[in-house]
Amino acid sequence: MKAAVFHQVGAPLSIEEVGISKPGPREVLIRTVAVGVCHSDLHVIDGSYPYPGPMVLGHEAAGIVEQVGSEVRTVKPGDHVVTCLTVFCGHCAHCVTGHLSRCVSPETKRDKDEEPRLSYAQKPMPQFVNLSAFAEQMLVHENACVAIRRDMPLDRAALLGCAVTTGTGAVFNTAKVRPGETVAVIGCGGIGLAAINGAVLAGAGRIIAIDMLDSKLELARQFGATDVVNGKDGDAVKQVLELTRGGVHHAFECIGLKQTAEQAFSMLARGAPPPSSACSSLA
Repeated sequence: MKAAVFHQVGAPLSIEEVGISKPGPREVLIRTVAVGVCHSDLHVIDGSYPYPGPMVLGHEAAGIVEQVGSEVRTVKPGDHVVTCLTVFCGHCAHCVTGHLSRCVSPETKRDKDEEPRLSYAQKPMPQFVNLSAFAEQMLVHENACVAIRRDMPLDRAALLGCAVTTGTGAVFNTAKVRPGETVAVIGCGGIGLAAINGAVLAGAGRIIAIDMLDSKLELARQFGATDVVNGKDGDAVKQVLELTRGGVHHAFECIGLKQTAEQAFSMLARGAPPPSSACSSLA
């Protein structure tokens, strides 16, 4: 299959032939339809996250199931699926206590003495977060994908694999936003918009979106922001404090910069919990 291969820091990805195996008993072969470019992928390319090449990056993907292993019960050929970068076994101590993202069970990968899922130049190639989605196909453990409705466009569905779950997860799981509370979201990219939409679903009374691009602020309104603040129009913190008469209950930093993280703290009302932070997404 064709794949975009990462070789070394600072070098562009190259489209090359990569070998892919057949599904094992609990594995699923997926035809990749759409993949997002997350900043985590770019962090590998620029060296912020050290990973050895050659490797196929990509983890925010959606596609169609082509083949399944003999023991797979969760999906079937023809299903439209979204990939999951935190694959889990389902029965280790972490999984059975509700902490599936902490699963480190070796059974979600192939043993060293087994044929590798991916190969390059006739040598085993490791998978990036168990997916390696910048390729025509993905071979993954069955718990690394979830079936979705077939009428959902797959280029939108791909964002569910990272950006949407990061933004909404911060709202529901980390901040636990309650009905009527006030929220500020700094950065209206993929994760910021997901946080805004999550705040709407959580029943937040006021949702203030902060960015420096009017086009993104307009999108933020469409996703449910009640107020928008353009950082180019003056001190964003001061504007938020004036809008709320003292600060918000929750601030979500969705860019990943020191300056905006400090602004998030400054936007909080006295006694509010620390702000939630998430990496930004190129969405």
